[in-house]
Amino acid sequence: MKSESMKKILISGATGLVGKKLSQKLYERGYNVEILVRSKKEKTNFKSYLWDYKNNFLEEGALEQTYIFIHLAGASISNRWTDSYKKEIYASRIDSAQFIFDQMKAKIIHPEAVISSSAVGFYGQITSDHIFSENDIPGEDFLGNVCRDWEMKAIQFQNLGSRVVQVRTATVLSEKGGALEVLRKPVDYNIGAVLGNGKQYFPWIHIDDLVNMYLKAVEDASMTGAYNASAPEFVNNEIFTKKLASHLGKKIILPNVPKFIIRTMLGEMSVIALEGSRISADKIQNSGFKFAYKTLEEALSDVL
Repeated sequence: MKSESMKKILISGATGLVGKKLSQKLYERGYNVEILVRSKKEKTNFKSYLWDYKNNFLEEGALEQTYIFIHLAGASISNRWTDSYKKEIYASRIDSAQFIFDQMKAKIIHPEAVISSSAVGFYGQITSDHIFSENDIPGEDFLGNVCRDWEMKAIQFQNLGSRVVQVRTATVLSEKGGALEVLRKPVDYNIGAVLGNGKQYFPWIHIDDLVNMYLKAVEDASMTGAYNASAPEFVNNEIFTKKLASHLGKKIILPNVPKFIIRTMLGEMSVIALEGSRISADKIQNSGFKFAYKTLEEALSDVL
């Protein structure tokens, strides 16, 4: 019997890319992992509870004995940003966190810690010479507003006596699924190209490093507040595209895709492709965390 075995970790968004790996890792560490699901059809190895924040429903027993709550739930930002979908992106993160807070408060549940996903979109989708650290203020654009409100919802769990950590995540590189699956397709078909002028930075993190960061947030009681989950090496879109092609045994032969074409194709969400700044990894590294994949070269060698 492992020492952590009685400690329950409740996870929302546990059937997603990061959630699956994190759940398994926590289970292997001896934690009692339980998860919130929107339907019982979702395949899982863990005890699951139905929840529906839109209809104020939470299955009985879901919150009992929660030692740590990890909030990963949120609709993908890589679908076209119609007005209705933007509302879904927002509500799936902010309203869902508020719902869990209200439920915990009503049931007098006081988790030791609450760890909430956030994103480097907190700083706004801009390309600048500034290297963004956790002390910087949120951007004024759509993603900046979403991340700011998302983090504010996490902070209120301090009212329940919980230690709160917000993990500002960069683009996650993983073996299957996620962003890399989308990014490699044009390269695989020999139609890969640098986007815009290619100078926009591309903050990224290997999925194993991200999962280990969450694990550290669970086990290191000195961790509190926001942390950037972004690898320490800075690359721009041009470097990323060419390195990706090289790892796939391809060459980038097409000219850069002009900004106006990307804006026409993607609409408002084109900012994700066309803008990006450098994100500092100093705070998490100063806390003692060591990245297994510090360079894009190492990360791509592993995931591809």
